[in-house]
Amino acid sequence: MKSLKIIISFMVLGIALTGCKKDFLNLKPLDEVLAKDYFKTPDELKTYVNQFYTNTMFPIYGNHGSDFGTDNEIRSAIDPRLQGSRVLTITGKIDFVNVRNVNYFFDHYKRVEKGYTLDQYKQYLGEAYFFRALSYFSLMQSYGDIQLVTTELFADSPELYKARDPRNIVADHIIASLDSAAKYLTADKTTGASRVNKWMALLMQSRVALYEGSWEKYHNGGDFAVANANPNKYFDKAVKAAEEVMNSNKYDIYSTGNAATDYKGLFSLRDYASNIEVMFWKKYDNGLTRGAPAFVNDRNFRMETPAGNTITKQLADSYLCTDGKPISVSPLFNGYSTIKTEGQNRDPRFFQTIASPDEIWKITEGAPIKYWKEVYDKLNSGGDYNAPTGYLVLKGYNPNMIFHVQQYEETPSIVYRYAEVLLNYVEAKAELGTLTQDDINKTIKKLRDRVGMPNLDMNNITPDPSWDFPLLSPLINEIRRERRVELSLEGFRFFDIQRWAAADELIFGKRPKGLFAAQIANNTLPVDANGFLDPYKNIAPVGYGFVLRRDYLNSIPQSERVLNPTVLTQNPGWE
Repeated sequence: MKSLKIIISFMVLGIALTGCKKDFLNLKPLDEVLAKDYFKTPDELKTYVNQFYTNTMFPIYGNHGSDFGTDNEIRSAIDPRLQGSRVLTITGKIDFVNVRNVNYFFDHYKRVEKGYTLDQYKQYLGEAYFFRALSYFSLMQSYGDIQLVTTELFADSPELYKARDPRNIVADHIIASLDSAAKYLTADKTTGASRVNKWMALLMQSRVALYEGSWEKYHNGGDFAVANANPNKYFDKAVKAAEEVMNSNKYDIYSTGNAATDYKGLFSLRDYASNIEVMFWKKYDNGLTRGAPAFVNDRNFRMETPAGNTITKQLADSYLCTDGKPISVSPLFNGYSTIKTEGQNRDPRFFQTIASPDEIWKITEGAPIKYWKEVYDKLNSGGDYNAPTGYLVLKGYNPNMIFHVQQYEETPSIVYRYAEVLLNYVEAKAELGTLTQDDINKTIKKLRDRVGMPNLDMNNITPDPSWDFPLLSPLINEIRRERRVELSLEGFRFFDIQRWAAADELIFGKRPKGLFAAQIANNTLPVDANGFLDPYKNIAPVGYGFVLRRDYLNSIPQSERVLNPTVLTQNPGWE
């Protein structure tokens, strides 16, 4: 075969390697490299897998959070998926670029065996398995069944015309790839800002297994049902993967003992190299990354004002009162008359996620401190102060103005944290029916202890007439509540709704609501019959139109099916 030229392009992103001025997301592009002369040294394997350390593989915490397009956050414009207004994709293609690139690695990496031992390059082999797993997990979340390919393809490869593989077969492949990744990756904790390690592979394995197990259980009997479903197999794997991380004793829940600030403080730290909870994070360093292609980091600058991005009343109502009871029954709930009274006696994560008027907004050297009351006083007065629900995002914001820079902020971002491991574990155990109070004590209790909330007593759960899932057990409802509150705005919510088949309970026919409108001066937004902001009242009068038999998955582009009309099937509802 003629020499194949590879063009490897890297996103310059800025997470520093330990003891080195390079960084795993701040990597210089290579010139063209002849394939026949490559993959002969560990450094060449390392350089090749560097291309996968991108924002696509490791999404960062977005400006104002990452739960838009769910029942947790909304923008001024309605989300087309929630509204059910998406149309069949006619042109375009399913993106297999990362799959193709990582398969190329597996087809050629063994050249390194001629001069080096496995111990000298196994880290990069583990990374390749990790990135193949992440690539396929993303495809499975988008399309469900997907063609499983593990080798480089050419124009005449028959695999180009194969049918889509069932999603559970793909899930098994992803989980096996993460087993291999965990086998080869370093077991060192590292600074979490360089390369992936064994524990991150196990975290992802717990995430994948919980996702597939939930999908198979809750979509059973519907349009998205899986043939030969075996959800408990995946729940069991989620438990084992999470438990291995927990038993490593390398991570724990971050706390300084200050229940009033520790949760919000975690998301506004300037460095996570020694943080006990953060497993992986992205570091920005202008000395390395400024001026690099696609380098934009301005989270604090953008979060100074809502600019149309707000939290929903549905999420706000999820926070328990400090007695551990829901607001529907707790005598401690003081009502909705103002945002301040609404947040009184609530789980401290309420006002560590949603800005209180009394919270510090801006700290500028030589100037008086400013408070979020200034923003609340200008709500919906236009432009940057547009706030469709009125609940302003605080989580992830640092009020110190020296850290507010347009485009080139050095504000770091958490990618993986240990709290997810605990939540994956406790949910999977509950789904298996094997959860004990001891399991809760080493998971949910740790999260609640950080903020001074009472523990969850699985044998004494206060009934909530407003539970999102009244047909499920009280225990499952409260575990899902804990996940929603702890991981709020971090990009988990849509995938949770997707795997729980929960759009009928949470999305379809519903509209996001906001603050009690009377507290907003000169409000111009629609208001519901109970006096709450109802921003989509006029554009979605009967609620979201999410198509339950279609919108859990994306359509297969019609242009792809034209090329492979015999076996490439369409997803439900898109025909």
